[in-house]
Amino acid sequence: MKKKIFLVDDDQNILTSVSMALESEGFFVKTFTDGEKGLKGILAESPDIAVLDIKMPRLNGIDLLKKLRDSSDIPVIFLTSKDTEIDQLLGFKLGADDYITKPFSQKILIERIRVLIKRQELILNQDKVLGKTNTTVKGNFFLDKDKHICKWKNQTIHLTVTEFLIIRSLIENPGVVKSREQLMMAAFGDESKDEDDRAIDHHLKRIRKKIKIFDNKFNSIHTIYGVGYKFSE
Repeated sequence: MKKKIFLVDDDQNILTSVSMALESEGFFVKTFTDGEKGLKGILAESPDIAVLDIKMPRLNGIDLLKKLRDSSDIPVIFLTSKDTEIDQLLGFKLGADDYITKPFSQKILIERIRVLIKRQELILNQDKVLGKTNTTVKGNFFLDKDKHICKWKNQTIHLTVTEFLIIRSLIENPGVVKSREQLMMAAFGDESKDEDDRAIDHHLKRIRKKIKIFDNKFNSIHTIYGVGYKFSE
């Protein structure tokens, strides 16, 4: 059965091009041009993933997600044009699963969708993962690589897919300095060339903020100025 992806964006060009790309990958796609229509459609049909623009008429993406989270936990990816919007979004702790800044690579969006679908299937199908030990424990970090779960001192840290891939690259190589380019490759794969490597700084800033909510003394991720980042146990 085809996975259902719902796109909500007031830019018809984005809706058309992204839906064509997703359909060519075997997904069923439905599009909506404003937040109110998108919310009604999502609640009525329960897609596997919702991709939401933040700035939309009638009901913006943030308010749409607030209403959606009252009754649904389907994975949500945000499309946003400003990094500051994401800082605000994460501050609200609304439950977005990932975000992509505009302009974006359709290949990256498709890969993020695939990762979230896989994670959702693993969570919903616990019988298949019982006994599976695809986990990493380094210092106070615990990672479940199948479910994309990260814990610090047994506290669950809610990371986006991108953030999880970055922290995983560091944690699995303690003491090794990773350049921005290496971390970009870990997060975006072959599409990393389409992204600004300074985005890694913003991702790590947010990761640190999320962990410091539980542990204000957290200092296990070190900035090596002019070189990159490393994790120390």
